[in-house]
Amino acid sequence: MAIMMSLRRTSSAALVACAALLLPLAPTAHAADRAGSRPTEAAVNGLLDGIRRDPARLDAFLRAMPKGGDLHNHLSGAVTTELLIQLAAQDDLCIDSVTLNSATGPCQGTLRPAADALPEGEFRTQVIRAWSMQDFTPGAESGHDHFFATFGKFGEASWRHPGTMLAEVTDTMAAQHQSYLETMLTPSSGGVAALAAKVGFDPDFAALRQKLLAGGQMQGLVDSARADLDRAMAEYQATERCGTEQARPGCSVTVRIQSQASRASTPARVFAQLLIGLELASQDDRFVAVNLVQPEDYQASLENYQLQMQMLQYLRPLYPKAHVSLHAGELVPGLVKPEDLTFHIRQAVLTGQAERIGHGVDVTHEDDSADLLRTLAERKVLVEVPLTSNAQILQVEGAQHPFPLYRKYGVPTALATDDPGVERIDITHEYVRAARTYDLSYTDLKDLARNSLEYGFVAGRSLWRDRDGFKPVPECQGRPIGAENPTPKCAALLAASPKAALEWKQEGAFRSFEASVLGLR
Repeated sequence: MAIMMSLRRTSSAALVACAALLLPLAPTAHAADRAGSRPTEAAVNGLLDGIRRDPARLDAFLRAMPKGGDLHNHLSGAVTTELLIQLAAQDDLCIDSVTLNSATGPCQGTLRPAADALPEGEFRTQVIRAWSMQDFTPGAESGHDHFFATFGKFGEASWRHPGTMLAEVTDTMAAQHQSYLETMLTPSSGGVAALAAKVGFDPDFAALRQKLLAGGQMQGLVDSARADLDRAMAEYQATERCGTEQARPGCSVTVRIQSQASRASTPARVFAQLLIGLELASQDDRFVAVNLVQPEDYQASLENYQLQMQMLQYLRPLYPKAHVSLHAGELVPGLVKPEDLTFHIRQAVLTGQAERIGHGVDVTHEDDSADLLRTLAERKVLVEVPLTSNAQILQVEGAQHPFPLYRKYGVPTALATDDPGVERIDITHEYVRAARTYDLSYTDLKDLARNSLEYGFVAGRSLWRDRDGFKPVPECQGRPIGAENPTPKCAALLAASPKAALEWKQEGAFRSFEASVLGLR
């Protein structure tokens, strides 16, 4: 789902509204800035300090702030439960009144029409609570178990309309001033499973790859996945009315796809799913990476973890254009045996060759964690941090979360949503949570947003020559970053690089945001 359109500027209406909320608390030291001089980052840092404990003003500030991209997002878990119910009803699906699982018809016995969950009432409330974390209180069921059970419950309703689902997700992102999304899908799922079962597993990875590629079988599934994406994009374009005068905000978001592999599946299926994902990333620019999904603590996931890292170690060099981002370290003591906490992140990076890590919660339990943290920093392996997801699933939050430790060691980090529909949150919620819990400055939050574009897998050269200090490349020095009139050399770079173009436009959005919240015109 590649939507290559210009980055949506921070809307003037939203910024005026935000400024109206914030200005009464702006310190008098900002008067010179409001009189017409360019706003400074230090001034906005001071403003944030003044509103940090005021929930309404903090939310308004961070909702209007440019927030880059979302690098850790599962499409089926990103859409709202309300949309899933609507789609289920639209497709004449059923919902079991006992288990609350979605199902195909006929709706008989305990199966009720999904349309019964459309109006407000007890049944709708039950479905929303079963399909999300709404009102969840740990008891007989843990947050971990309830969270992952939601996908099985709404699963039948979540795969027929990916374009409509993407439209909702990107509209939400655009409204919160985000410009880039990497979301996860499972391409040609049924066909890949059938091919893997037919071929079986061979511990000789080279031989297994050749069996899967033989006779054009895998290429046929690649072509089918690309056709599926074409249809999803057609649905998306129609829903968003992209390219028309009535285009919806989500059309401005650049979208790329990570191909999922189900880590709890058989080794043959996991290898086949990794293979199709890497093939897709090599043949179609809309697909950029592979990832391993499903709970890391499932027995099959644990038993095959090292084998799966070895699969990636073999496959990755064969597909230099593709990227790897892995869920790793989404574990805590008590969820698995102590020894299972000691190596997952390290192996994901050193063996699986992951360029980014999702979650990374158990880092302090890894063997020689200080050395691992230094390795992550030296290799510039970004950690995707979904704070609410970690709190809901693992009950890790606040001082117990390793987010400050990663920052202390200089490991790049970016905030992410994971499954905002299931979690009942949005990206602004994550920025508010981070700002209040960890006393982050505006500069800190700004760098998290910059990281989410810099470490995104969108193609092209970066705007930055220095990731640590975000110093621009020589071509783009000499004029303010993000200005309307870059130098000719910089303009040439921006025209040739989607990544640099996104970063440049975000810098312009930062300038507009800072001027607005400080009351400048």
